[in-house]
Amino acid sequence: MNKKLQVFVSSTYTDLIEERQTAVQAILDAGHIPAGMELFKAGNESQLNTIYKWIDESDVYMLILGGRYGSIESISNKSYTQLEYEYALNKGIPVFAVVLSESFLTNKINSIGLSDVMEQKAPDKYQTFKSLVMSKIIRMVDDCKDIKIAIHSTLNEFLNEYDLTGWVHNSNENNIIQLLKENANLLKENNSLNKQVQKLQEQLNAKSKEQFGHYTFDELVDILKNKIFYEAFPQLNINAFDFFIDNYKSFSSITGYAESCDYEKCKFLEAYNLVEVEAIQMLRGTEYYQFKTSKQGIIFYTLLQKQNAKNNTFE
Repeated sequence: MNKKLQVFVSSTYTDLIEERQTAVQAILDAGHIPAGMELFKAGNESQLNTIYKWIDESDVYMLILGGRYGSIESISNKSYTQLEYEYALNKGIPVFAVVLSESFLTNKINSIGLSDVMEQKAPDKYQTFKSLVMSKIIRMVDDCKDIKIAIHSTLNEFLNEYDLTGWVHNSNENNIIQLLKENANLLKENNSLNKQVQKLQEQLNAKSKEQFGHYTFDELVDILKNKIFYEAFPQLNINAFDFFIDNYKSFSSITGYAESCDYEKCKFLEAYNLVEVEAIQMLRGTEYYQFKTSKQGIIFYTLLQKQNAKNNTFE
């Protein structure tokens, strides 16, 4: 009989997303059924009883232990991950843990930072929990490839050692497995997209610190928004930021003379190297000027567009 085990996967969440996905995929590749996965994020009391029911219905409980302890439940003063682990032990369900080695944790620290990898708030509780885990069945892993190997070998051992109920083949089984695989692939793709968004945000943050003369991007935005050009009719008053945005695409076609309102506004923008003011001709003793966006003004506007895509700052 081709028996398929339901394996409940438990871990802290944000620091071990890639490792969880690797575990889910390895369980599916081995022909078994992962549970838990991204359905639950450890750290919610209202979900705890539901998670216990899922553990009850699973054949195997698997823990992935990194360097974080996780969210703490207020009554027991233990992390939700530890409560799940202890519950599985008390229920007599076959339990094993994949524990990230020091070299694995070091690589993650170099990649995403110390505070996102190692426990900062409750290191003593983490060490106590880790000691408990290390006293049971564990597999030390140096990378995600080792996680796959550990899962395959341990599940084969459990199939031989325990009389596990498992899932028995039926006509819908292939459809269920296929749906689970598709879900795992979607989760992996979603994580990849999240990383891309984070990278773009970091690039945008770096750009926002770019210097425009003596000012950063954010400082220059504030200066322009706080500079008001007053007109004869108050309803026509406009700040320098809105004037720059409104006229960005038409600056090269705008002309004016020294006493004109546009001249005053453009000379203000020129002081911050956003617009170039150039004398073009004399007519009846009056000098006319042409206004056009500078190279720095183009860069500034491009950054504004990127922020608009993120925050809808301006149209």
